[in-house]
Parts: sequence; structure tokens; C-alpha cells
Amino acid sequence: MNNIERIFSESKGIKEYAAGYLKYLAKLLHELDTDAIATFVEELEAAYKKQNTIFVIGNGGSAATASHMANDIGVDVMKKTACARAFRVMALTDNVPVMTAIANDDGYDKMFVNQLRIHFRKGDKLIAISASGNSPNLVEAIRWVKSKGGRVIGLVGFDGGAFKGNCDLLIHVKTPRGEYGPVEDVHLILDHLIATWLQYKLKK
Repeated sequence: MNNIERIFSESKGIKEYAAGYLKYLAKLLHELDTDAIATFVEELEAAYKKQNTIFVIGNGGSAATASHMANDIGVDVMKKTACARAFRVMALTDNVPVMTAIANDDGYDKMFVNQLRIHFRKGDKLIAISASGNSPNLVEAIRWVKSKGGRVIGLVGFDGGAFKGNCDLLIHVKTPRGEYGPVEDVHLILDHLIATWLQYKLKK
């Protein structure tokens, strides 16, 4: 039984379940490594200064977070700061025709790495988002970027999976295997935390 199942089993109704879920989420947020978050922001700021591209990838709910993050760090920061130059951010989760063509012709595992072969340039960075850290298409993209000298930031949950040995920087939401919801919640909160920091810093 994972923590969410336990919270549900101990709740008499939705009100108690909501309180338990939110309390558990607060615990996970409190346990995050703020040094790793600071380093993550430094990686983004370094890419901004050198006009490198930041690629973002994920599957399922993490694909939605990847798209959301690209919007927030790219378009939203530019809009809310009126800065002359925006962060170059690209979610490789957004071009459905390209993704389905690659998956159909070369296999799902190649979905991101084949896009990176087209767009990646020296100095670019990759943000890979996954609850398990074991998705083959993400791991292959990470290893490819590393082979090209690129920097990889991983947002992960559970026990860290294959991300632990392959990412340059890891922000780890430590949960039992299978607790997708809380991990994805925290990843999206991290997106908003980082995007708002960048907004306020550029305004200043």
C-alpha cells in the first residue's frame, strides 16, 4: 500500500482525504533539495546568457508538464518581463505529426532522440521529466545528449530509476513506486517556482 492508498483507506470522506493528500504533498515539497533547485536555475540562466536552447521532454502527464514548462519559461517570462530576448525553450512533446511519424517508422524509443538529432547544437541543455526515471525514450535521449557534451537536468520520482546514473543534475521527489500523482504535482509546482523566479529576476 502506497501513501495515497493509505490516506484514502484512513479517510472517512473527501474532506479528510483532501487534507491528508495536501499534507503529504507539503511533506514532499519540504523535503526537496533547494541546492539542486538553485543549480537548476543557474543552468537555465547560463543557457539564456549564451542563447542556447533548452529542450524539455516527458511522457504522459510529464509530457504535459514539459509543454507547460516550455510555455512558462519561454513565452510567459518574455511576456511578463518585456525582455528584449527570451529563453530559447522547446518542448519536444508538442509536434504530434513528427512524434507519430518517428514512433511509426523508427519506434517509440526514438521519439525524442531523433528530434534532438535535428535541433540540438553544442551548449544546448535537456530537461527530462519522469516519475519512474526509466522510460526508454527519455533515457536514450539523455544518453545521446550526454554523448554530445550537453548538460541534462532530470526531474524524477520513485527511486530515481536510470536517471540517477545519467543526469548531470537530479531533482528527486522521493516516493514509493507507483505514486504518480504526487510526483507530477511537485514537478509542476517546480515549474511555477522557477518560472516566477526568472520573471522577477529579469524585471529587476
